[in-house]
Amino acid sequence: MTLRPVRELRAFVAAALVEPVPRDHAESPAVLRRRQLVTLVTLVVGAVVLGVTLRIEPGDDRFYVGGLLLALVWAVGGLAAGRLHVGWAHTREEGLARPVVQPVALAVLMVALFLAGAVVVGAVPWLAERVDDVLDHARYGSLPLVWAITVVTGVAEELFFRGALFAAVQRHAVAVTTVVYGLVTAATGNLMLTFAALLLGLLTGAQRRVTGGVLAPIITHVIWSSSMLFLLPPTLDLLR
Repeated sequence: MTLRPVRELRAFVAAALVEPVPRDHAESPAVLRRRQLVTLVTLVVGAVVLGVTLRIEPGDDRFYVGGLLLALVWAVGGLAAGRLHVGWAHTREEGLARPVVQPVALAVLMVALFLAGAVVVGAVPWLAERVDDVLDHARYGSLPLVWAITVVTGVAEELFFRGALFAAVQRHAVAVTTVVYGLVTAATGNLMLTFAALLLGLLTGAQRRVTGGVLAPIITHVIWSSSMLFLLPPTLDLLR
């Protein structure tokens, strides 16, 4: 009986992050080259907009404009690069279904991990200040509007990074897209945000590899980022 939870956990990890579902997403060389060109241009533009947006002072209405512009860049680039797939997930009945339950569960686990990590961050003032630099936009601005931008940006980022960019990379797509996502986020100059992006990129990249689509990464990203927006500030305040 004691081994059953372990077996269940192993089966869940294998289904959600290890064993790819069957699919055929092959593209012609011409289509692939076009996808690669569009993703490259989008990366450059997106990195610039992201860096400028997150350097806007908290409470400044220009932050909302920058956030929406950034989401537009990622979404347009992701959709313009070529066809995107929703994806499928393994089921207990050894069939396939749209990935919903698994990405929700992974998002909850990731939220728990980050909140546990807040114990360390809250005890180190320099690290806490880096997190505050991002969260201050919610503290001093309109929280509902910041949340809406967070959701829209999360969807747009997945359409591009785990959608268009992932499909444009022919080898080691999980590693490449994770590193690129981290490097783009590094344009903000915020170490903690870059670290979070690397972890999120690795998880959603593995989901993209297994499901073959963007739905699972989108669900996980939106739940995680929304939870961080609402739960991380009070958690850090309690620890300081």
